[in-house]
Amino acid sequence: MNAKIINGTLILAAAVLLTVFAVHVRAGVTADAVAILKTAGMTCGSCAGNVSKTLQRVKGVAATEVDVAAGQVVVAYDTKAVKPETLAENVTRSGFDSRVQEVMTPERFRQVTGRDMGRTAASSGCCGGCATQHAKEQK
Repeated sequence: MNAKIINGTLILAAAVLLTVFAVHVRAGVTADAVAILKTAGMTCGSCAGNVSKTLQRVKGVAATEVDVAAGQVVVAYDTKAVKPETLAENVTRSGFDSRVQEVMTPERFRQVTGRDMGRTAASSGCCGGCATQHAKEQK
């Protein structure tokens, strides 16, 4: 009986993990550029999640990564569908001051960082209290 519970839990955890990764990388969108946005006001994983969700709603965004500690958001996107300034404007409208810091090709991003865009999950960290605080500030 315990083995069935453990196996069921592992399968459920794997399904959740795959779902989380699917949110970060969109199938069918080709990224021909990577924008690094300098973003202020993020304090925890809930902030990272809010920023990532905001950007994933934008047509042409293929993947996002949020580094709360560095105050950076990395966005892989299709230049035919969206401009980097529009990405920063969307983040600013979600409650975090954001500006385009740098734009590069996915190949250049790989050269600089040693990794492909979208392979690292967003930073996380707290219970989500700051999301409530940001919502209050927006009103």
